[in-house]
Amino acid sequence: MKIKTWLLISYLMVMILPLITAYFLFAWINSYNNEQKVEEHVQLRAELEDVKQKLNNPALYASQADRRHLERDTDQTKLITLYDKNGVIVYSSNPSIQSTQFALSKGQLYQDLYKLEQGYSSFSYKQPVFDHHELIGFFDIEIARDEWVAGVEKRSYIVGGLFFVVFVLIYLTVIRLVNKKLNTRLTGLMGDMSAYAAGKTVNERPTNQDEIGELTEHFYHMKQQIDAARETIEQEQETKEYLIASVSHDLKTPLTSIKAYAEALHTQKLTNEEQREYRRVIVEKSDFMQHMLDDLLTYTLLKSPSHEMELVEVDGGEFFEMLVSDYEEVSRKQGIYLETTVDVCGIYQVNPKEMMRLADNLVSNAIQHTKSENRLWIAALSSDMMPPDWLFDFIPKFWKGNAVYFIVQNEGKGLSEEKSAHVFDPLYQADEARSKQYVHGSGLGLSITKQITEKHDGNVYFYSKESVGTCVICELPKLQ
Repeated sequence: MKIKTWLLISYLMVMILPLITAYFLFAWINSYNNEQKVEEHVQLRAELEDVKQKLNNPALYASQADRRHLERDTDQTKLITLYDKNGVIVYSSNPSIQSTQFALSKGQLYQDLYKLEQGYSSFSYKQPVFDHHELIGFFDIEIARDEWVAGVEKRSYIVGGLFFVVFVLIYLTVIRLVNKKLNTRLTGLMGDMSAYAAGKTVNERPTNQDEIGELTEHFYHMKQQIDAARETIEQEQETKEYLIASVSHDLKTPLTSIKAYAEALHTQKLTNEEQREYRRVIVEKSDFMQHMLDDLLTYTLLKSPSHEMELVEVDGGEFFEMLVSDYEEVSRKQGIYLETTVDVCGIYQVNPKEMMRLADNLVSNAIQHTKSENRLWIAALSSDMMPPDWLFDFIPKFWKGNAVYFIVQNEGKGLSEEKSAHVFDPLYQADEARSKQYVHGSGLGLSITKQITEKHDGNVYFYSKESVGTCVICELPKLQ
């Protein structure tokens, strides 16, 4: 539930529940009071009949009548007032009222006769007295409702206390819910943010489907992105450090050799044959260093996020026909049986120079790991063509629409799955004999191939099986 909806419902409940509670409490006390009234009325009628019989004596209304027995029959809960037929008070049990001091008018005297009047604090009853059908006076009886009034006040206090308790319970419940729904979660979120900013570990907690939950999810998503970015930066930093260390090591070996052979040419007396051999070694190692520095420069340039590769539109058939050519001679020298296939249609956006570098990297790497008398396949095929039948059977289905596939496959030793997972890592070589690395290359070829393919919005796949061979497939999208 959204917090806005929850708050509106909470406010409505805070307003309505006290009113409902007050209504039911009022209804309860009113029902109880009505029951008490019925019981009180029955008791009052019996008591009133007894008093009426005593006051219905005509002798009590004479001016010199003896009324002392009335004082014995009255108490603090009863007030008796006797009037003559003219409305003059002849007797009152209320000490504050003196006889003959007050008189009622005719209207007041004859009003509400024989009617039991119920007030909040007392009942009153007035009745005329006759002697042989002759009106001689009136009596007025007032009976206090002290017990009922005390009960009402007590029950009022109880109801007021119950209402206060219910109101406090509602208030505390709302405070607890608000604290649980808002304060605790916001405090926890702020604590997580502060802890994360301080570099501490933050454990993600379940979130609700409301505004705070969405905010928490955004924070966790941002945290994941920052963690991923930090991890990427750390990995890149480790890669750079490893790259620098590896390149320094790989350059140090041929540089030491060049220095040693150059000093030997300068200081030692060598035969012509030895001099030619020393110069050949110096040139070979210099070429390796140049090749490695070129690869390092290319790798660094392609790795830069600000580098934009310039692409041009080319006809697929002509371009890929040119790309797979010129490898027959080098294959023949190595005693490798080469088979090339080109069947591409459509227009593609490529960088010709980088694509040539990609092809040279893959083919030279394949030739390097292909023994004499083994086979090497180079192909460029549109996705609307059937996959070639010479593909190794362990290669999964990869054919997709609107693409061209540049395939380099060779028979050879092959790699294990563990090693295949790292072939695109910079400076990774399946042959861990680093001292002989200059014989095999810089170790950046496949990394550069992967980056070139991705700069063309494509994908590169590497498949290898021990004792069978290796296949590298570059997928490039067709220009729509």
